[in-house]
Amino acid sequence: MHQYSSIPLPPAQRRKTPLPITQVYEVCKGVVSCADIVAFAARDSIEITGGLGYDVPAGRRDGRTSLASEIIGNLPPPTFNVNQLTQMFANKGFTQEEMVTLSGGHTIGRSHCSSFSDRLYNFSGTSMQDPSLDPRYAAMLKQQCPQGSTNPNRVVPMTSSSSITDASYYVDILANRGLFTSDQTLLTSPATANQVAQNARNPMEWKAKFAAAMVKMGHLDVLTGTVGEIRANCRVINS
Repeated sequence: MHQYSSIPLPPAQRRKTPLPITQVYEVCKGVVSCADIVAFAARDSIEITGGLGYDVPAGRRDGRTSLASEIIGNLPPPTFNVNQLTQMFANKGFTQEEMVTLSGGHTIGRSHCSSFSDRLYNFSGTSMQDPSLDPRYAAMLKQQCPQGSTNPNRVVPMTSSSSITDASYYVDILANRGLFTSDQTLLTSPATANQVAQNARNPMEWKAKFAAAMVKMGHLDVLTGTVGEIRANCRVINS
């Protein structure tokens, strides 16, 4: 984990309606990196949707390479079980409790059908439905994601309140409505199942833990000093 400077954030970063990225470029070109902008955007999206705000240290620099192959081993797929999730997060310096806490980020957003369709039609290669899925929830998912559909634009909400940062993710898991295998698997371990139940009962406590875990995650693999660059255009490296 790298150490980097904590630069005071301008008032615009704390606004309920953040500055558009184009304005950030104009005001902070050559100073604020795309990596920092992504970190600020994550914080703002959480706060705007009802989560707790938190201070984001700045001073990251952007990398000069981006390889899809680096995702493997660094980002958990939706098929992971609780032991695999625990180990992957441990490899990054996170506890099992922090893994459960960060999994709650699935409280907002949507998912493509391809990320969970095996649970509906071919669970573990059995041509059957995942028995851990709530039957009514599974029926609704099948309506939204018909078997054999190749439409890449089909998406479903991650939770029952997918535009709000709240504890609905954990409430849904307790009702066997976790969308991914990697969500529902949190009930298969007594320790993680207990954490799911606690987060469902104490949403404000979870929000505080989530904010702290996001700050910690923001320290992972940070480029500083003369390593990397500050991109003039986030889509491409500097020429």
